[in-house]
Amino acid sequence: MTFSLELPSDLLDVQKWVHEFAADVIRPAAAEWDEREETPWPIIAEAAKIGLYSMEMFAEQAAEPSGLGMVTVFEELFWGDAGIALSILGTGLAAASLAGSGTPEQVGEWLPQMFGTVDDPKVAAFCSSEPGAGSDVGSILTRARYDEATDEWVLNGTKTWATNGGIAEVHIVVASVHPELGSRGQASFIIPPRTPGFSQGQKFRKHGIRASHTAEVVLDEVRIPGRLILGGKDKFDARIAKAREGKRTAGQAAMATFERTRPTVGAMAVGVARAAYEYALDYAREREQFGRKIGDFQAVAFKLADMNARIDAARLLVYRAAWMARNGKPFDNAEGSMAKLVASETAVYVTDEAIQILGGNGYTRDYPVERMHRDAKIFTIFEGTSEIQRLVMSRAITGLPIR
Repeated sequence: MTFSLELPSDLLDVQKWVHEFAADVIRPAAAEWDEREETPWPIIAEAAKIGLYSMEMFAEQAAEPSGLGMVTVFEELFWGDAGIALSILGTGLAAASLAGSGTPEQVGEWLPQMFGTVDDPKVAAFCSSEPGAGSDVGSILTRARYDEATDEWVLNGTKTWATNGGIAEVHIVVASVHPELGSRGQASFIIPPRTPGFSQGQKFRKHGIRASHTAEVVLDEVRIPGRLILGGKDKFDARIAKAREGKRTAGQAAMATFERTRPTVGAMAVGVARAAYEYALDYAREREQFGRKIGDFQAVAFKLADMNARIDAARLLVYRAAWMARNGKPFDNAEGSMAKLVASETAVYVTDEAIQILGGNGYTRDYPVERMHRDAKIFTIFEGTSEIQRLVMSRAITGLPIR
């Protein structure tokens, strides 16, 4: 058995290809779209033209044998810019939910619609959080009831913090069908484009990742065909029957999706941290104070050493979690949460130190580390806060119902 920490040669080619797009297309546009706080459709279109934003690319990297395909792509794009990268890759969360829980027929019908075409790219949205249910997904109030007379699901509620919410072609919405069962009574539903009763609520103005569209979505007596419950109604009914009998069932709708995507969120954070570190390193080699390069002072050099070490450690945790997920290894010690926690807190630490190294310059929008610092904070919040990751990890390692 051979062991290697090197990326496979074909994946190195993909890494180089994505890095060049990030350097040549994303970075030059980053400041503009951050200021505009708008979805960068022209850049999404450019990514679609070269096949970077496509159903095929997502499928190929998700199936890449080492498990490192998707995290490699995410790190490079987020190295370019977090807001633009999330606009390009935000569809991935909804796609992961569909691919992981949908029937083959649902995947075949709806996955292409999530991405659109080269000439007319679309995006998708995964809608789980609510005004009163963020990390506490068991408290979801959006309701779905089955109307037997019409073979339709009827959904009512409000979702918040939805990436691409309202502008997406396809939305995946988590709702409670049997509230008395808590999270075990939840299911995910496919909302087709232009469905009556489905609308965008407020669009949020954010601290960071401003080029990525984040909004509320409102469901007011939304009716969809009975076949649009993710995984099919028969499978859902069987799961509910087991839950009522007190038997163990598969994970609830939202958390099952987040478990699959936590390594990629870690990769996003690593990309931002690496970008800030590299900029601070170059700056320290050029900037002079007291007749010396500031990188020649231990106070600065030691910061750079710590930044680099933490980035490498975070990346290795992300790689391990991604490899485990691809190869069907159980996260017995919450390795997915571990990767996400360490990578996200590393991004906050590294971008903060980058500003410190640049001093007053780092605090201005004339230098990109200010934007990177704003972007980094979200990784300790979305798809499970740092506190939630620690809760998941502590439960896993102790076996106790820690709260």
